[in-house]
Amino acid sequence: VVDDEEVCSEIKDYLKTIAPHKESIVKYHNPRTPVFEKYGIERQIKTSFGRTVSMSKGAYLIIEHTEAMHVIDVNSGNRSNKANSQEDTALETNLIAASEIARQLRLRDMGGIIVVDFIDMRQAENRKKLYEHMRVEMSEDRAKHKILPPSKFGLIQITRQRVRQEMNIKTREENPDGNGNEIQAPILVINKIKEELEKHLKNGHKKITLNAHPFVAAFITKGYPSIRSKWFMNHKKWIKVSPRDAYTYLEYNFTDKDGKVL
Repeated sequence: VVDDEEVCSEIKDYLKTIAPHKESIVKYHNPRTPVFEKYGIERQIKTSFGRTVSMSKGAYLIIEHTEAMHVIDVNSGNRSNKANSQEDTALETNLIAASEIARQLRLRDMGGIIVVDFIDMRQAENRKKLYEHMRVEMSEDRAKHKILPPSKFGLIQITRQRVRQEMNIKTREENPDGNGNEIQAPILVINKIKEELEKHLKNGHKKITLNAHPFVAAFITKGYPSIRSKWFMNHKKWIKVSPRDAYTYLEYNFTDKDGKVL
C-alpha cells in the first residue's frame, strides 16, 4: 500500500518488467483515510485482543487473566442446531476453538498455566480427537509447552514458556455516558448485532425490528450501501431499525412482529 500516486505508478511500472504477475499487489491508498481504518486493521486488533474472541460460524472464546493463570472458556454461540447431535456440535466447536486458542497463545504470547474449558463431550474418542488436534495446532509454537489430556470435565491444561513480554493491548474504552466506567469498544457492537440478527433469522423469525440508540441506528441505516442494505442483500429480508432515545450507546435488542423481545 503506497500513499503517493507517483511512487505507486513507478513501482507498478518496475514490477511489470521484472514480475508482471506481481503488479496487482501494489495498491494506491488515499492518505485522507487512515490505512488501518481503510483495511479494517483497527477492528481486527480490537477483536483479536479483547476479552471476547469471535470465531467462525458463531462460536467464540472468553479469555480471562488472573495472577495465577489464564482461563479460556469455549462457547458454541448460535451453533446449537447446526450439527446432527449435541455431541457433534461440541466436537466441531471444540476443534475450531483449539485452532484459535493455539493462534491466540502465539499472538498474545501468553505464558504460565493456561486452563481451557472446552464444551463437554461424553465420548472418549472425541476427547482424544480434540487432544490430538490441539497438539498438532500447537506443534508450530516456538515456545516450550506441554499439553495435558482433557479431564472428564472437558478441561485441558497447558503450560507455556513465554518467548517475549506478553502482548496486552487495551481494547476497552471510556463509557461515553461519562460515569467513569469502561465498556467494550463500540466498534465491535455492529459485529455483535450482525451475529445476533443471523441467529434470529435462522430460527425462523420474520418482521424483525432492531431497537438501538439513535447514533447506532443512524450508523446502520445511513450511507450507500448502508449496513442494513447489505443485510437485505445477504438475507433477502428487510430489517426495521427503530431509534430509541432511552437506550444507552451500546444497548440494543430485537423484537418480533408482536413487539416481543427475542
